[in-house]
Amino acid sequence: MQDEQPLKPANILNIVATNQGKRPLTPTIPKAKPLSVAQVKKLMAEGHAVVDARSSAEYGSGHIAGSVNVQMSSSEFEQRVGWVIPDNTPIILITDEDADAQTCIYNMGFIALDAFVTGFLEGGVEAWMAAGERLETTPQMDVHTLQHKLSVNGLQVLDVRESDEWDEGHIEGAHFMPYTNMAPQLDIPAQIDKLDIPLEQSVAVTCATGKRSSTAISLMKRHGYKHLYNITGGMEAWEDAGFKMLDAAGNVCNI
Repeated sequence: MQDEQPLKPANILNIVATNQGKRPLTPTIPKAKPLSVAQVKKLMAEGHAVVDARSSAEYGSGHIAGSVNVQMSSSEFEQRVGWVIPDNTPIILITDEDADAQTCIYNMGFIALDAFVTGFLEGGVEAWMAAGERLETTPQMDVHTLQHKLSVNGLQVLDVRESDEWDEGHIEGAHFMPYTNMAPQLDIPAQIDKLDIPLEQSVAVTCATGKRSSTAISLMKRHGYKHLYNITGGMEAWEDAGFKMLDAAGNVCNI
């Protein structure tokens, strides 16, 4: 029965409480305060979530271990944060420019998430590195390399789009799990344990354009997956390249 229940974002209770007037909206434009590297480390140890709002490529080139990549460039930025960060969890923002943090918190205010932003890492990952702290990386892979590796060594593919997108066309043999299923949603636990992919397996993760897949990768890293590749351009690039896709019935749908 649980599998048939529609998922609701972790932030839904906060949204409902705000709509009911139980949690007041911020009366002025919210401002994110700067945090030092030492402060961020302390807050992370206390359970604060880190949202890296940079692009997939910037996240891939170097990010703080345990951070979740939700790109501020997405028109659904605040909604996606609400999907993957548990309700009432304090949030630290990582941005390319300090001013970007103010844009993030402003947009998060539309779904009453701004009150949970503790602040942003002043100076971003450059400050983190300057303080001698380590970064993790996530390799990016284009669709031509993916197609070659599939034919040579059977690299596993995970598609993290929604079911209607999957039905319209996906890579033959790919695994499927929407990225929203990888994080706990209210009383529904994260479904990532149901992935039939060993933690040591090399996995190419794809979505429509490469944004949600990077979010999924950041969640999978937290779960223990070690060898992950983000597919740049996603299924749009795969289709544009003319590579074979299958529909929901298993029929070739684009050749």
